[in-house]
Formats: sequence, C-alpha cells, structure tokens
Amino acid sequence: MSFLSDSYLCALQNLKSLSKIHKTDVCIIGAGPGGATTAMFLAKQGISSVLVDKSVFPRDKICGDALSGKVVSILKKLDASILDRFNASPIQLNSWGIKFVAPNLKELMIPFKVNYDTSNPPIGYISKRMDFDNFLVDETKKYPEINLIQGKEISDFSLVDDEWTIKTKDNSTTIKAKLIIACDGAHSSFAKKVGKINMEPEHYCGGLRAYYSGITGLDKDNFIELIFLKEFLPGYLWIFPLPDGLANVGVAMRSDIISKRKVNLKTSMLHALATYPQFKERFENAVMVDDIKGFGLPLGSKKRRISGKNFMLVGDAASLIDPFSGEGIGNAMKSGMIAAQIAEKCLLANDFSDNFIGQYDIEVYNKLWSELNLSRKM
Repeated sequence: MSFLSDSYLCALQNLKSLSKIHKTDVCIIGAGPGGATTAMFLAKQGISSVLVDKSVFPRDKICGDALSGKVVSILKKLDASILDRFNASPIQLNSWGIKFVAPNLKELMIPFKVNYDTSNPPIGYISKRMDFDNFLVDETKKYPEINLIQGKEISDFSLVDDEWTIKTKDNSTTIKAKLIIACDGAHSSFAKKVGKINMEPEHYCGGLRAYYSGITGLDKDNFIELIFLKEFLPGYLWIFPLPDGLANVGVAMRSDIISKRKVNLKTSMLHALATYPQFKERFENAVMVDDIKGFGLPLGSKKRRISGKNFMLVGDAASLIDPFSGEGIGNAMKSGMIAAQIAEKCLLANDFSDNFIGQYDIEVYNKLWSELNLSRKM
C-alpha cells in the first residue's frame, strides 16, 4: 500500500516535466562552424547568446572536409590565437593548393599562393568535420557570454511581441529570445517553416563521402583533387588527403540531373575508381574504413530572402554553398560573422523588423554574390 496520494504523485511528475527556461537576446540554433562562429563574434561584441544543438559533440558531419582561405581569414578576424591553436593541432593537414583534373584527364596544379613556402602557415587546411567542428565548439566554451546546450533538438518556435519562445523536442528546455539565428544546416526545419526555404533540385546537389586508407599518389603538399569526369558533370569527384594517412573521397552532382539521368552516385563513384587507369592503380590496395554516406548541398546559385522579422539564416540553412567548388564552411562562417554584426545593430536600435534586419541579406550578398554567381556560371 502506497503512503503517497495520487495527487502528490501527479504533482511530482509535473515538477519533473517542468521545462528549464533560458532568457537571452539571441538564440543560435546549430553549433556547427556557422553557429559557433556567430556565437563567438557576438561574445566578442559583448552580446550573450544561447547556442543549442541537437547533437553532443564530437559528432560526425558528412562533408568534403576542406577548409579554404576564407575560413583562415575569418578565424584571424575572430581571434588569431584560435588559428594558432588549430594550426598546432594534429587534427588537420596543411594544404597548399588544388589539382584540377579535366574530363579528358589532363591535370592542372594550382597552388593557393605562387612560390609558397611550406615552413610558413598555410592558406588552407583539411580536417575531418568531426574534429574541426568539435574544435570550434571547445573554443566557444571559453566565452562566458555563450551558454552552450548540447543534445537538445529544437522542435517548436513561436514569435509573440518581438520574443521567440523556443522549445526542445523533449520539453525539457525552453528558450526565450528576441532574435533567432538559424545555423542548423541543409535540413533546417526553421529555414523551411519560417524562412520558407524549400529544396529546389536545380539549386541543390546530392553528394556521397567515404574515408579510405592506403590510397597512393597523394600530393606531398596535400593538394586537394577536384576531378571533373564526364559522367559526373555538372559535378565532380574529389580526393582530399587527411591526417593519419586517410583520405576523404566523394562525389557530388546536381540533384535535377541525378534524377533526369537516373544516376546511382554510389555505383558510379565506385565504378569510376575501379575502371579509370589513373584511379584503379591508386586504389588497388586502398581500404574503405567506413560506409559511404550521403548528404545534400543547398547551393547559393540564386538569391533568396535569408532573413525576416526577428530571424536570420546562416550557412547551409541559407543555401550559401558554392555551386562550383561545393564549399560551405567558409560561407557559413562568413555569414555567421555578418549575422553577429547585424544582430548588434538590431539590439542597439531595438528594431527586429523585416526592413531593418534586411540589412543582413544586403551585406551577405554584397560579400558573396559575385563569387557565387561566377561559380554558378562556371
């Protein structure tokens, strides 16, 4: 026989289900490179934020793993010591250029800098996203202005009188914020529901990635390889060297073309590696160390509205991936830096209207559109 009444048990259950409430000026959804960069730039400006991610880091992210000079430049602007720590870390390789392979299999080596000296800090890097993203998340923990919440998926958001109420899927956490900055990637539910960003096959790529060991012929200065085989146009196959003798091997192709041609990317990639003489020999003793995994790439091949009343979209959530190179990390970090700048203006003016926050769209496309448009034409 229980000594606790039914009403008392019910009260205890209600207490346990009470949501923890966080009040903040800015809630950043997604702690990948775009979200972490946004939070750190806000902190540098003295602005506190809640940075929430559905995963617990380190976590894997399907990607090519290449970090361009744009990433280096943004880290320098944020805090040069962060770049120093990354440069000294074993999780990355210094990369000094790109090898392009044309459909006729002719090769062109393009260094990131003419007459480069490998004793100097590099312009680019290659690092597994599991490692790089975790590195940035660890950096956010050094800022008291950033309240990092991991392992909590956002499932509900509503805006009333300039304040968002944001709830996690398990109802354990509620966040109250004036501004949402959505950095939660290609499948962002916020971008879809609130930003009205929809998947458009002609502005979207399907991609695959696998990790290999034992590939021969990798460049001694870690040039990344972009291989434009005719069966993958418009798209390409890549081979990017990684630490510990590994390499990231993958392929990406525009989604409408995949559908039109009924291409099986996995079969086509493995067939190309096994039959082209240039790759067959290099992969003869190579071992795939994990499964081939697929991902989507929302391309910045058209301008979109990427902000609205009390919100901004960053990186893949804003469809800012380069249509030619497939680079998303640098553009995510760049747009995150701009989002932090516009957030400061909104907070100072206490203005989160469509019109005022639209400065974000103007600034992002001022900085990125000429590059994105050129890539689209290429």
